[in-house]
Amino acid sequence: MADSVHMKETTVGIGAGAATELGTSDMVLNIGPQHPSTHGVLRLKLRLSGERISEAEPVIGYMHRGAEKLFEARDYRQIIMLANRHDWLSAFGNELGVVLAVERMLGMEVPVRATWTRTLLAELNRVLNHLMFLGSYPLELGGITPIFHAFDERERLQAALEEASGGRMHYMFNRVGGLKEDLPAGWYGRVRGAVAAVRAKTEIFDRLVLGNEIFRARTTGVGVLRQDLVHAYGVSGPIARASGVDFDLRRDEPYLAYGELADVLRVPTRETGDCLARFECLLEQLHNSLDLADACLDRIAELPPGPINVRLPKVLKAPEGTTYAWTENPLGVNGYYLVSRGDKTPWRLKLRSASFNNLQVLSEILPGTLVPDMVAILGSMFFVVGDVDK
Repeated sequence: MADSVHMKETTVGIGAGAATELGTSDMVLNIGPQHPSTHGVLRLKLRLSGERISEAEPVIGYMHRGAEKLFEARDYRQIIMLANRHDWLSAFGNELGVVLAVERMLGMEVPVRATWTRTLLAELNRVLNHLMFLGSYPLELGGITPIFHAFDERERLQAALEEASGGRMHYMFNRVGGLKEDLPAGWYGRVRGAVAAVRAKTEIFDRLVLGNEIFRARTTGVGVLRQDLVHAYGVSGPIARASGVDFDLRRDEPYLAYGELADVLRVPTRETGDCLARFECLLEQLHNSLDLADACLDRIAELPPGPINVRLPKVLKAPEGTTYAWTENPLGVNGYYLVSRGDKTPWRLKLRSASFNNLQVLSEILPGTLVPDMVAILGSMFFVVGDVDK
């Protein structure tokens, strides 16, 4: 962290008894670049007037890896590994958008068991993402206990996903046409037990965090994000819904099996748009994702035995053309614009990641707030910097 203060003296009056006053200019304060736990390497350039922020500029690019350019040199099987990583808390969801775009280009029909299992895994990944932020956000405000509970519950689900895919964070389990392989014997039953165990502990966040008067004092009315800014900056996900924007692709443009889960899917919204509302939306969405996971398990149990993927040719080529697929990732809307010239590699694959838009709005909501509130606001935006930089 570095700061610089530019000071100048201004002499008022001339002659005997003239007073000399010390005039000061605004302070320019750099927050970062540093790695604040789950978020990634970010720098905030703040201009301060006393302890109040007058200007804020997010400075990004410290984690840029050029994933979109690397896609152009790898075939449709290999790019899943690259797309997996930009939001390291939502790996399965990242893969999903890519394979959905390629399958749309191919006009491919995916087996029913693969569709329902993908939906289940997407919701489990959403729970893992939300538990991380539900635990780390109170930590950033000085409450250390919730993160221990969050990691304990994450461990239960991570063990189940690791058993299925072999990976703890980067699953690489999606394939064009379905999933990598069938699930181990008894896996669905073990997942049901893990979901029930996590659900039994979520009241800890309801009671321990939302019931804490210090947490509520630090978040109520702080960092209010107006609806017009949500639309102007393309903010999405639980952050947008906390400002009253009732939009969720799982309900409004259903993909996978979400169209058959309308009676279970709930889209939590708030009107206040402050830090507390964002936390409440994230927590309520966590509860609903556990319900959706149970609904998927019920439906999968009713399905007859069948394939989990489609047999692909040795060299997979997408036909010439373009398509756009978008999904409701844990942090918001992810878009995938695919351009093919009939080769085994994409000519262009553009990622529209949720965190990029969600982070940029900081320049609008930080000015006018106090420096201590900056930490509360920054943490409540629930972004991953790798998802910004790609």
